[in-house]
Amino acid sequence: MGDLVPGVERIAVLRANALGDFIFVLPALDALRAAYPKAEIVLLGAPWHANLLRDRPGPVDRVLVVPPAPGIRVAGPGEADGRVDDFLAEARAERFDLALQLHGGGANSNPLVTGVGARVTAGLRAEDAPPLDHWIRYVYYQHEVLRYLEVVALVGAGATTLVPTFAVTDADRVEARAVLGDPDRPRVALHPGASDTRRRWPAHRFAEVARDLTGQGYDVLITGTPAERDVVERVVTEADAPVRPLIGALSLGALAACYADCAVVVSNDTGPLHLAAAVGTPTVGVYWVGNLINSGSLVRARHRPIVSWTVHCPVCGVDCTRGLYPHREGTGDCPHRDSFVADVPVAEVLEAARELLP
Repeated sequence: MGDLVPGVERIAVLRANALGDFIFVLPALDALRAAYPKAEIVLLGAPWHANLLRDRPGPVDRVLVVPPAPGIRVAGPGEADGRVDDFLAEARAERFDLALQLHGGGANSNPLVTGVGARVTAGLRAEDAPPLDHWIRYVYYQHEVLRYLEVVALVGAGATTLVPTFAVTDADRVEARAVLGDPDRPRVALHPGASDTRRRWPAHRFAEVARDLTGQGYDVLITGTPAERDVVERVVTEADAPVRPLIGALSLGALAACYADCAVVVSNDTGPLHLAAAVGTPTVGVYWVGNLINSGSLVRARHRPIVSWTVHCPVCGVDCTRGLYPHREGTGDCPHRDSFVADVPVAEVLEAARELLP
């Protein structure tokens, strides 16, 4: 582990991607807070980070919104392209003592972190990325939580936990209760969406799980974003049971409160699964084996990852690991986005859920 940087009053942390990505970096942020208890920690993030973290207990004191830029983040709906030069001028005026790249390989993010103008920089570095003052090699297959703990250790911040935790506020609970009402029986939530369709367990299998748990007397919620409306509606239709769809009905904070009140959450490997785990809810996650390496829960007392070992495209048979292992046969090029987890049996998911349910 590296030494603490002296005289640190303000720390910038670049992490401007999706919900699950933010959950994975929470233990690293906790380590920074413990190592630099008097420093202000400023997340260089997206607008949704600013909305979610405002007035929320946790290691982040403030969010400075990074403009959309290649390799940093894409523009949200209705969001105009920003000017990176203007952002960097604003960031330099903050006079950061320490700037950390907890964002990825660094080809685009390391120049941005360097441009912040901090006294000391640290982060990850892939082969095509410029160096920072302190860096470790970015290797794709490494658990995300451990990856970022290694980075903050470069500046003397030792791990205080391996388990991400996310605070639910009273305002979150009020909003969730206004939409869901007070529970009259135990609730479970299923999340059948994922931005990458290769991570999606088939909707009809989620429907089987929903039907089974409804039959056991649980209040079953089917959560999804507006972009996932089609898959949520398929699950509801095929379940042919009194389940409740929740499509974009809750803010992220209220969704956290919703999951916190559930007996278990069953989901694909996507942000809501990791949010549910971070608020302390037992989870059953359906994972492709490669994603399990990077994002599966590190503990098993309350979490059950169910794994598909498929590595060849179910449509064309191409070995989709070759992009990372170029000495293997074949090209690795595959345009298909069919599910890589469709072979996971319903029985395994239900068995795991029953183990975790009260």
